[in-house]
Amino acid sequence: MKTSPTLACVNGAPLNKGAPSPTAISVNALHIRFGALTVIENMDFTIRSQEFVSLLGPSGCGKSTLLRAIAGLIAPTSGSVRLGDVDAVESKQDNAGLRVGLMFQKPLLLPWRTTLENVLLPVEIERGGSRVDDIDIVRAKRVLSLVRLTDFEQSYPHQLSGGMQQRAALARALMSDPDLLLLDEPFGALDELTRDALNEELLAIWRSTETRLKTIVMVTHSIPEAVALSDRIFVFAPRPARLAKVVDIELPHPRDQENMAFMQSVSQVRQLVRSLS
Repeated sequence: MKTSPTLACVNGAPLNKGAPSPTAISVNALHIRFGALTVIENMDFTIRSQEFVSLLGPSGCGKSTLLRAIAGLIAPTSGSVRLGDVDAVESKQDNAGLRVGLMFQKPLLLPWRTTLENVLLPVEIERGGSRVDDIDIVRAKRVLSLVRLTDFEQSYPHQLSGGMQQRAALARALMSDPDLLLLDEPFGALDELTRDALNEELLAIWRSTETRLKTIVMVTHSIPEAVALSDRIFVFAPRPARLAKVVDIELPHPRDQENMAFMQSVSQVRQLVRSLS
């Protein structure tokens, strides 16, 4: 586990300063079963505030299920998932504890709503369909500026590129001003150049003081993406999911993917994943 505040850096300067950060996510003896199918078995780990953690493993091994359990959308069969000091499911039901944002691989934008209206949708749902006010609109526009969509507020999804649609989905996830952002292969369907650009924007938002976002957990199948973004990579064995290895990535940001140390890290993680297949 990364405990040193100097592992993640910006242009050589420490990103996380001071004493070790408090616990954001605590998973203890977690089991999740769907009928006779065991998806997650006896899983334990802790993620601290201000960490970026990637979940890496074969398709169908339970990564997305784990992400949904952290979001409080799936109740454990046994064991526990806690966000800070609050049970994840209770946190979801009672709107207590850490604020959580969730983003999926597909943007899932409503085609009859503009970009701005799609970003405002979580506010409307939270208020039971009530109309948004001027303060909400100002906040939504600020979030859209973070993802560089200011000029596309009144555009509809079919008028946006795939990368722009994912930016809009990211803005929607940020609209709740989350402490914790959960990402389920958010850029997996995009071309490599667009994906790299959005990854850089994601890191910039995470480092920014303009939001309260502190912790990111991302499911990915891309080893270079995991190495480029993460403080730690959780490598999972095939289902039932178990945490086989935690890999610390002690490279400063920004990370040059043509740098020898970066390529060596990618190679080491790839060899580890192959050994577990």
